[in-house]
This record gives sequence, C-alpha cells and structure tokens, in this order.
Amino acid sequence: MAALSLQQPDDIVPTFELEFQLTEELFGVPWPLSSGWGLTGAEREKAVVEYAELQVKIAERLDYSIIRIYDLDVFRFLKKEGYGEKFLLCGEADGTMSIPDGSSMEDLACALVEEPEEVHAKLAKDAAWAKDWGAQLAESGAECVTMCADYCFNQGPFLSPKQFREFVFPYLAEVIASHRSNGLKVIKHTDGDINPILDHLVEANPHGLHSLDPQGHVDIAEVKRKYGDKICLCGNVNCGLLQTGTDEEVKESALYSLRHGMPGGGFIYCTSNVAFKGLELDRYLMILDIRQEYGRYDSPKPF
Repeated sequence: MAALSLQQPDDIVPTFELEFQLTEELFGVPWPLSSGWGLTGAEREKAVVEYAELQVKIAERLDYSIIRIYDLDVFRFLKKEGYGEKFLLCGEADGTMSIPDGSSMEDLACALVEEPEEVHAKLAKDAAWAKDWGAQLAESGAECVTMCADYCFNQGPFLSPKQFREFVFPYLAEVIASHRSNGLKVIKHTDGDINPILDHLVEANPHGLHSLDPQGHVDIAEVKRKYGDKICLCGNVNCGLLQTGTDEEVKESALYSLRHGMPGGGFIYCTSNVAFKGLELDRYLMILDIRQEYGRYDSPKPF
C-alpha cells in the first residue's frame, strides 16, 4: 500500500507476480487455471478453499505482498479468514481494447477505419462491464485490481498513438476512475514497447504501471526519472534472461531494477511478465534472494 501510494516502505521493497505458475515445481501441486469454474455445490466449495489456500501458501513462501485472484467466492473466503489484513487482495477488471488475436486482427483494423461508431459502441459496453465487475470485486473484499489488456508488441503499440488516444484512452481513464471511486488501488499492465503511449498510460491515472518490459526497450531508469513522482513502477526483471540468460545476466537485470526503481519508494519488484511455466524454479528463487540482499530500505546494501 505504501508503494502504490508513492511512499517508501519501512523495511523491504514489496514483491508479487501477476501469476506464479511454478506451483508443481515448488509444492508438487499443478498450477490451477481457476478456482473451480464449472463446478457446483460441495465440489465448488472445496475447489474454492483449495485454490485460496494455495494462493496463500505461494504468497507466504515467496513473501508476496499481493494475492491476485479472479473469483468472488475466493475473495470472500480470504476476507472471512482474515488474510486481507496480511495481503493486498487483488482482482482483475480491464475491458479496454487489447491486441487482437490473429484471426480477428484484420477485421478489427478495417473496422477502426470503416466502422468507428460500432467499435466505440462495443468498447463502451466492455468498459461498463469492467466498472461493474470492479464494483463487485470491491464489495467482495478486493482492495486492488489489475488491468491486463496488452497494447504493445516488442516493436511498439498495435495502435498508433493517435488511434490509442481515440479508441483506448477514454475508456481506460473511465474504468480506472470507476475503480478508484470504489476504493481500489489500480495496477495497469501492458508489456512490450509502451514508450510511444507512455504519457497516455500515466495520464489515465492508475496507481501502478506493470511491467516496464526491458524486452520491449523500456528503461526503468528513464521511466522513474520522468514519472516516478506520479505512478508506482512495477517490474522489471527480464523474463527472457530468466529463461535463457546466464546467472550473471539475470543478476544484472535484477539489480538494475532495484537500483533504479527503489529510490524514494513507489516501486514493486517483480518480473517483466509472470513467473511462467518453463522458467527454472531455482532461477526465479535467485531473483527473490537478490531482493532480500539488496532490496532493503531499513538496511541498504551498496549495489
């Protein structure tokens, strides 16, 4: 909460991941895609509890400050059990236009030019859904929400800055304002090269921006210099290096994130995407060890 309020925590820089998919490697339990969607009755109740308890186990083992979940029943369970006092309970509610998949990309590109009114009508409907869902999350115990529509490739945004301003920004700002009015902290995620639309993302007024992707040529030092007094930075240990780089390259990326993100607070340490299936567990745990060694505000260690 301190970091998202642009303050400096008392002890150590906080950490979390949008998803930690290495549960089988860490606990011998397959990573659950959901908390029991499609189940009913006692089976669903059991699945909700098991899912909630696994998320708590992950957060306690890895020292996460945020637990990110999707299901209202999971929120209610965690709130009832008092975990909202220890962790920031976080949901997901975006609704803005993300990069389309290959099957719909051409149709959308044409519609933006030929049928902009129809596109806006759908975007307004999606934004209304996101605002309503955010309100339900808040009512169920969430205090934070991520918005995970991706806008950018590693070479730049799918939309031009002018198109982004027309088709994304108004709805992004509207949904963020709604989430804020419900008392939610808002973390906007989009990886890739966000540099051409970075001003728009900050102007939309989320509390935090994730993931400041180094593979998309985003330099956390430059973002901190320009926007560190306006928005909490979340990132940005290079996921590509975590999978294919050397230990020394990973350590360099981790230290670069800490060195430039930590000063003055307003920083949450994490990877540049998620802890995805395929990463070596030991390599991921290494960046958490680096946080323990170099990420302390109460007893800083020279980089």
